[in-house]
Amino acid sequence: MAGRKMSATNNFLSLGIFVITLWNFTRSAAESGFIANYSKSSLFAVPNDLSTQTTVLDLSANSIYKLEISHFRSLPSLRVLILSHNSIRELDFGVFRHNNVLEHLDVSHNALRDVSGFPVKSLKHLDLAYNDFAAIPFFPKTTKLKYFGISARNLSKDNALVPLQLDTLFLDLENLDEYRPGSFLAFDAKTVRIVLPRNAKLRILPDLRLNGTESLELSKIPLAQAEDLRTFLARLDEKSTLVNLTIVDTKFSWRDLAGTFNGVGKSSINHLTVLYPTITTFDAGPFKNAAPALKSLTIQYVLLDTATFDQSIAYSTFANLNIDSFTISDSGILYVYCPETPSRFKYLNFKNNTLTDTMLKGCKNLTLLQTLILQKNRLEDLTKVSFMTTSMTSLSYMDVSQNQLYYKDGESQCNWGERITKLNLSSNKLTDAVFRCLPNKIQMLDLHSNQISAVPKDIVALTALKELNLASNRLGAFPGCGHFGNLQVLNVENNFILDQFSEFFHTCRNIRRLKGGRNPFGCHCELRQLINLQKQESVALVGWPEAYWCEYPSDLRGTLLKDFRISELECNVALLITVVLAVSLFVIAVVAFLCIRFDLPWYFRMMCRWSRVKHRIWKNKSEEIPESIQYHAFVSYSEHDANWVKTELIPNLEKEEGSLRICQHERNFIPGKSIVENIIDCIEKSYKSIFVLSPNFVQSEWCHYELYFAHHKLFSENADGLILILLESIPAYIIPARYYKLKALMAKRTYLEWPEDKRKHAFFWTNLRAALQVKLANPEEMKEL
Repeated sequence: MAGRKMSATNNFLSLGIFVITLWNFTRSAAESGFIANYSKSSLFAVPNDLSTQTTVLDLSANSIYKLEISHFRSLPSLRVLILSHNSIRELDFGVFRHNNVLEHLDVSHNALRDVSGFPVKSLKHLDLAYNDFAAIPFFPKTTKLKYFGISARNLSKDNALVPLQLDTLFLDLENLDEYRPGSFLAFDAKTVRIVLPRNAKLRILPDLRLNGTESLELSKIPLAQAEDLRTFLARLDEKSTLVNLTIVDTKFSWRDLAGTFNGVGKSSINHLTVLYPTITTFDAGPFKNAAPALKSLTIQYVLLDTATFDQSIAYSTFANLNIDSFTISDSGILYVYCPETPSRFKYLNFKNNTLTDTMLKGCKNLTLLQTLILQKNRLEDLTKVSFMTTSMTSLSYMDVSQNQLYYKDGESQCNWGERITKLNLSSNKLTDAVFRCLPNKIQMLDLHSNQISAVPKDIVALTALKELNLASNRLGAFPGCGHFGNLQVLNVENNFILDQFSEFFHTCRNIRRLKGGRNPFGCHCELRQLINLQKQESVALVGWPEAYWCEYPSDLRGTLLKDFRISELECNVALLITVVLAVSLFVIAVVAFLCIRFDLPWYFRMMCRWSRVKHRIWKNKSEEIPESIQYHAFVSYSEHDANWVKTELIPNLEKEEGSLRICQHERNFIPGKSIVENIIDCIEKSYKSIFVLSPNFVQSEWCHYELYFAHHKLFSENADGLILILLESIPAYIIPARYYKLKALMAKRTYLEWPEDKRKHAFFWTNLRAALQVKLANPEEMKEL
């Protein structure tokens, strides 16, 4: 046991009771009214601007010295008033005459010397401790007080507390300076807490009488009164109702402490708690508590004030106590011995000491032990900890949290007690390998605040596991339940989970409670599974919706998951494909209908040709046109088609003055020349040659000559000088064999079809004019040359 310097408070348990009581009051008050906190505000008087709905008023730790009716008249709903640590000298309960629901009043740690008036009938908690009362004030039996704290410098036989029926009495006698021995001190309360006089000559323990008291706390017992304590304990026979004894901030020699344990073991006390004890001398050997009355012993915050302390004797003494429950915490003990004989221990708590994983090795005398707490020690090797429990055949719960535990996979196998069902391994240095070192029958496992990144795939199935806590680790995905088939409660809060839930949702069918908030969720499609989970009545999503928000993408950062929306179409691939196919089929159907109804392919072909023509014109815009070219086009046609050429073709091409010049044999052949010479001459003088194709065309010999010469020019000059207009369709079988050039041209070159639909005529002429558009020399200029 290592020495530790620690300051003990005079009212250790009073603080706990006060906090719990105050919490209950403030919680209910917060639900129905207002809490005004003016603690440590350097006030010299009660504020006069308080809300009339104030239910809890904290004025502690100020410099208030006087109370008046006007201070509290406007607070009819006041239930809790805290005035501790001020400078109040007088208290007249009449100042609270308008506070008919006041239940909790704390005026401790002031300078009160007297009180007057009777407490309000609603008052249940009154704390007047740590004041300067000469004697205990008198209060009528009709008061409804459940808790009463008081101080006194003079204690007499005529005890003013006798009429009160209390749940808890706190009596501060630390400054007692007058007491007549032999005056029986009788108290009637379920819980009595007494701070004993600082003056060791004032011995009140022998005169202490308790009526129906179940719990007693004695603080600051003088070292010289150890014998008085044993005398008091000796009177606690089987008729006594006292079962809980707490000793706070007391100095003991080892002999006195041993005597106290022995005295308690022979009394009616079942539970002994020793807080902030100081061991002054070590003057005796080990002792054994053979009496079965004592069931539990708790020792906390031990301070050694001797250099001759024999730790082995102390450890041996504690190991062989004949009790069910033993706690020694926050005391720096270095080692724990195994009991020499089979032990009664069912509960052992060694929290916050300096124990290592070499203790209790091979211990076979703890077969009845059910709970072992080794929290906050210096344990390191998880394998050694597991072997520590091998012989503890009844052990069901073990807490080894807040240590430095690690487990190296493959070095050795773990061997846990066969009945361990609850295990706390939180706040250690454990990694994924810990899942290969767990009790087979584990039902509740706490692994929060470790270094776990995933649950390995190759571990033994923990079919009994129902609760798993993996909060504050390094998980990147919700773990699956492939190894935990009966898992019902899972905590993965504060990890690094983005949106990987697929394995969890496929395998964790028995989850009833999930705590998965405070993760950096990526709000994408997969997250919808988690959002939909909170709608299921069978699963409780703890912390929803406040603890669940988007971290990625950046434009959604901070958005609560309940407000995140994404369409089914974006996430369902099958649905997306179905919709795309449906839309495609619809578009195809519409296009097909339009094509049939409005002959769109024809317009498309014409647009393509027009585009190619425009491209050629742009590409050849700098091309030099020979001066010999006088016509934009020479027209070759059958006489049977002359009417269309004269009424449609030439008028539409030459309808604008100075636009296009067309060479027609009837008006432009030179008389006197042969027909062949005129054909050749016209083709040579024309920029392009237009051939109007029809069944009549293939029957014309002259048309054949004209086509031949034009085709010859096309190849000799490497130009694109032919334009074919299909006036009527020409079946292939009616084209004579000698017209092989025509067949070749129609097979290789695109041609313009004369549309029967008049709506298409304008588009036809636009394409044809675009193909002939070129700047020729002015005829007048040609004459001058």
